[in-house]
Amino acid sequence: MTDSDDRQDEFRPDIPSPARVYNYILGGKDHYPADRVVAENTMAALPSARDAAVENRGFLRRATRYLAAEAGMRQFLDIGTGLPSNGQVHEIVQGVAPESRVVYVDNDPVVLAHGRDMLHGIDGTTIVRHDLRDPDAILGDPRLRQLLDLDRPVALMLVAVLHFVADSEDPYDLVRRLMKPLPPGSHLAISHGTDDGDDDEVQRALDENYKTSSSAHVRPRSQVEAFFAGLELIEPGVVWTPLWRPDEASSPLRDDPARSVCWAGVARKA
Repeated sequence: MTDSDDRQDEFRPDIPSPARVYNYILGGKDHYPADRVVAENTMAALPSARDAAVENRGFLRRATRYLAAEAGMRQFLDIGTGLPSNGQVHEIVQGVAPESRVVYVDNDPVVLAHGRDMLHGIDGTTIVRHDLRDPDAILGDPRLRQLLDLDRPVALMLVAVLHFVADSEDPYDLVRRLMKPLPPGSHLAISHGTDDGDDDEVQRALDENYKTSSSAHVRPRSQVEAFFAGLELIEPGVVWTPLWRPDEASSPLRDDPARSVCWAGVARKA
């Protein structure tokens, strides 16, 4: 599938991309020299960065599994999906219920290319190009509407993406606009970078080293909790990523969860 808004001339490997930097930190292979420089500088300034990225992916997998297996969700909207890695949302949910439907959203042309290759021939899935900052375009996309019935509950996944939205862009309004048309029974899953417990070192390290197409803005726990206003938080609430319903899998930061530098939570719309 090729869309007019996916012009190849917009691809700039010389400009570091958050998705490709994250892929490098996780040990992936879909990145370019500019991405690797930013990733190495960030990891030098934040030695726990790789473990924190692993913990974030672990939260994504556990939250998705909970939503599919325990909450009974069958429709998923994953915004800011990033480059493919083990345990993608559709793999988890369709492993629980093959009839589940998943729409991925990203604005990085490399993510779109890899996503379309990954999803080729997989029923009930698609990836579309939009920016989180345009909820109306996301929810109005005809490809999304073809797969998701917005009159039935949807699990909205905003994992490690809201910290790329500045306060001036009102991230809380963006979340409200995405959740408002979704019916009761819908869920919201969020993970978000923070410098709580680290004396502002995380934001300083990001400001000095994380030079990508989108700047990162960490927020304290109280501000992350505010994204769930009006929703029913699922136990254990907003916690460090390693502490959100941990399983038996290996967790590099289980004994020092604050080093995950990321709060996470899941909530239900009543």
